[in-house]
Amino acid sequence: MADFFDQLGKKVSDLASDLSKKTGDTLEVQKLKSEIRSLKRGNQRDFVDIGKSVYEKFTKNEIQDMDMIALCEAIEKRDEQIEKCEEKIVRIKEEM
Repeated sequence: MADFFDQLGKKVSDLASDLSKKTGDTLEVQKLKSEIRSLKRGNQRDFVDIGKSVYEKFTKNEIQDMDMIALCEAIEKRDEQIEKCEEKIVRIKEEM
């Protein structure tokens, strides 16, 4: 009978140890995922800053790269479309 309780105690101890390790692993994974999200947000901010910098240089005719010029021209066209839409909104509101 004592042998039974020894084996049961060992199994409970092993189970608690496994559970503790899994909990620790889960917390570590969540910590790493959080760090990854934070690093990706930092990259996104830098991408936006790079884009703004390129566009500012484009407006000053300082960009020679045709790919960048094409992207900047597309932005300009969308800005023009936005302006037209905003003007339409003003006219519609005035007619109401």
